[in-house]
Amino acid sequence: MPLNAYRELLSTNRRLLGFGFVTALYSSFGQTYFIGIIGPAIQLEFGLSHTLWGTIYMIGTLASACLLPWTGALIDRLPLRRYTLAACFLLVFACAYITTTTGPVTLVLAIFLLRHAGQGLIMHISITSMARYFDRERGRAIAFASVGMSLGEAILPFVAVFALTLIGWRWTYGAAAILIGLTVIPTVIWLLKGHDAKNYGHVEVGTTVNRTSPPAVLSWTRREVVKDYLFYLLMPGLLAFSMIGTALFFHHLNLADEKGWSHTWITGNYSVFAATTIVTLILAGTLVDRLSAIRIMPYLLIPLVLAMMIIGFIDGDWSVIPYMLLLGIQTGLYFPVISALWAELYGVAHIGAIKSLSASAMVLSSAIGPVLMGWLVDLGISLSTVCLYFAVYTSVAAVLVTLALQTRKSQPVGLPKRSKTRA
Repeated sequence: MPLNAYRELLSTNRRLLGFGFVTALYSSFGQTYFIGIIGPAIQLEFGLSHTLWGTIYMIGTLASACLLPWTGALIDRLPLRRYTLAACFLLVFACAYITTTTGPVTLVLAIFLLRHAGQGLIMHISITSMARYFDRERGRAIAFASVGMSLGEAILPFVAVFALTLIGWRWTYGAAAILIGLTVIPTVIWLLKGHDAKNYGHVEVGTTVNRTSPPAVLSWTRREVVKDYLFYLLMPGLLAFSMIGTALFFHHLNLADEKGWSHTWITGNYSVFAATTIVTLILAGTLVDRLSAIRIMPYLLIPLVLAMMIIGFIDGDWSVIPYMLLLGIQTGLYFPVISALWAELYGVAHIGAIKSLSASAMVLSSAIGPVLMGWLVDLGISLSTVCLYFAVYTSVAAVLVTLALQTRKSQPVGLPKRSKTRA
């Protein structure tokens, strides 16, 4: 039973799994859905149009994506506790800084700090740590940590709406800064007590074997990965959900208006999305450990294609429920499979640098998605039709992923062309 496997995993790795869960949860303050809840209040105070606010958000997110390949790679060279504390202090500063903003220029910097610290570094720390320090149970470890983010998606929107009403948007983020400083930082120090030696051990080992991937997989460096043409065949599929999922959540109220659904109906079904995500995460973690991410990856994008087709062809408000179910399944599969895939293909010695590169591309695609969808709508294309375009793109991307993985299987153990003594 999956739950028994998770119980056994927790009994032997409670602190490290708790660390992954907590960091994923608190990355929420830099995630799109949380900032999106605060956004209307910021627009109202500064008199920002939707276009200007969207542009500010995009610039800050793009700046974060450009920096992440360098800051994210540091996790391979620094002790995990020191690196995590630096990211947590940056998030505290970001939450405090946004309370002092006075206009568009300072808002760009605030969004950059929030996105880079929260969605960028802290979520990167959570998933990368699970991928690096777990081997045969990597899928379950990533899934358990990812539940922290799903829990944040289920709870924090209600907390944020209540706080906005009670204390306003500035003190909502001010309270978040205080909360992180008083709870997360001490918790990280305790959970990672004595972990530095283990971290250095992983940094020094350049030929770590991943038991869920082909035998004797030698760890690739990031430079070698960017020279691998199969990496580029994978990327359209890996970026599909970050681009399309962010665009959908950004434009959900516009979609509701187009379809004639109430705003309360579509946002109320976020609970269906969150619950489905958590259940799928638990099952997906076990599935990755049993089958491997490489075997699951060709089927990963099927729920997203089906979700887009539902929106494209069905106008009835009942369609929101299967749509949210499919998005939840897609989200629950996405993190365990994608995060484990990098370790299975390229090893774990340089997993931070490799994953920071892919994370940067995903942050970039999440910035492009809402703008692309809005631009197509401004051209007079309905959101339903845009979703059908996205379904076609995702289907093509899935074919490219399948082609890339089949090609990799035909190559001798997928090793870079270098000596086995090199890290």
